[in-house]
Amino acid sequence: MTQAMTLEYMNEDDKAYGLAGMAISLAALDAIDNIVEVSLDSTGPMVTFSNDFYFNSSPVFSPKASWNHLVHNFYITSSMVISNIMSRSLVRMKQNVPQEVMDTIRREITEEARETCQLEDDEIDNLFEKTRVYMGRIFRNPRIHPAVDDFARTLSIKRIMSGNEIADELRALSIL
Repeated sequence: MTQAMTLEYMNEDDKAYGLAGMAISLAALDAIDNIVEVSLDSTGPMVTFSNDFYFNSSPVFSPKASWNHLVHNFYITSSMVISNIMSRSLVRMKQNVPQEVMDTIRREITEEARETCQLEDDEIDNLFEKTRVYMGRIFRNPRIHPAVDDFARTLSIKRIMSGNEIADELRALSIL
C-alpha cells in the first residue's frame, strides 16, 4: 500500500527521516555549528539552535547587518523545511514531493518571509527557488540515499544528538 505524503509525520520512521533531512541541510549550508541539539522526542521544535543563531539586535550591528543576518537565518530555516519534506518523500518513500505539499510549503515560506524579513515577492520567489533547487540536488542524488537511511536509523536509536555528534556522524557517512 502506498502512503500519501503529507506535512504531518506518518510515524516515528518518517519523523527520523525529516530530522535527518534538516540536519543534512544544515551541513550543506555550513550551519551545523548553529545547532545545540536535535531530539526526536521533543514535544516542541526538534532542533534547538544556539543563542548566536537567533536575531540579536544590538547597537554594535548596523540595521543592514542585522537584516542580512535575519534573511540568512530565514534561508537556513526554509532549507530545513524543504529538506525535511524532500528527505521523507524522495529518500524514504522513493517518490517525488507532491505538488500540493510543495505549494503549501511555498505559501507558508512566503507568508513568513513577508512578516519576518519584509521581503518582496520577487525576493521570496528567488529564495524559494534557490532553496528548492539546491536541496533537490542533494536529496534527488541516489548515491546519498544509503547515507540518509543510515543517519535516520542513527537518529532513531540515539533519539538526541548534539551538533558536534551530528557533524561527526555525517563525516563518518561521507555526507560532510
